[in-house]
Amino acid sequence: MQLPRRRFLRLAAGAAALPTAPRVARAQTYPSRPVRIIVGFPPGQAGDINARLLGQWLSTRLGQQFVIDNRPGASSSIATELVVNSAPDGYTLLYIVSSNYINATLKANLPYNFIRDIEPVARSTRSPLVVVVNPSVPVKDIPELIAHAKANPGKLNMASGGVGNSTHLAGALFMMMTGIDMFHVPYRGSAPALTDLISGQVHVMFDLTVSSIGYIKSGQLRPLAVTTAKRTEALPELPIVGDFVPGYEASAVGGIGAPKGISAEIVNKLNAEINAGLADPDLRSRLAASGSVPHPGSPAEFGKLIADETEKWAKVIKFAGIRPE
Repeated sequence: MQLPRRRFLRLAAGAAALPTAPRVARAQTYPSRPVRIIVGFPPGQAGDINARLLGQWLSTRLGQQFVIDNRPGASSSIATELVVNSAPDGYTLLYIVSSNYINATLKANLPYNFIRDIEPVARSTRSPLVVVVNPSVPVKDIPELIAHAKANPGKLNMASGGVGNSTHLAGALFMMMTGIDMFHVPYRGSAPALTDLISGQVHVMFDLTVSSIGYIKSGQLRPLAVTTAKRTEALPELPIVGDFVPGYEASAVGGIGAPKGISAEIVNKLNAEINAGLADPDLRSRLAASGSVPHPGSPAEFGKLIADETEKWAKVIKFAGIRPE
């Protein structure tokens, strides 16, 4: 016996909705227990601070604790592998930093493929770097730095926080685009590099603004420009490097990722809450205090940014012949 058409359509519609019902229910009840945000660096660094600010926001908004779990080592590779091997249920997240897409080229034997194995959830910040020199270096702007470096090839020592991190690659990109040669001196983090920069043991550094700003304001370091495409509120008087080297841009991008296979409903829920936080004046001001600029967007936009940055820094790494320590 055939069913009446109207009843048949109701049953068909109900059957079609069944596969999505469990996913919608999970998204509605998520999170039902604490969530870990894995950070690949020790407490107190810029990425850790930003992750904690996001975690506090999400804890308040979603009614469960978003706990920061620091797993430092191997430029965030240890933290990333932990997340890649976790259940894709939204309860283990990764705080993504520039090292993640730099490592994709720099480290040949990673036990994961970052683009394939991590799902972009939400980008959160772009952190500008600032070009700083010891006051004894006779340059006051980017054109003078380029001219001085060309007149003294290989004699300017460029400090960084380590081989292959954002402070190294920002300088390597600058050298690639200007044709200058500076001698790279890597340190184990920005703090010891800045100590030697202030004492004059090294001459120039492309450093995260949050690390250098105190020394800039005290006059111990001379700032020349910031590396982002726009000026930064933290140092509004400084020009951008791109004013003198067209097309130059370097920044430390932060955001949240999850294991591949996480439901789109949970991704979209987290993305919406993070974007709401980035629009909140209080959270924005706290991020600005850490030297970061809010950078909201969709999961797809974050995925494209990761792919673009991976390709960009791969070219710099290959051009400069950079090898991991």
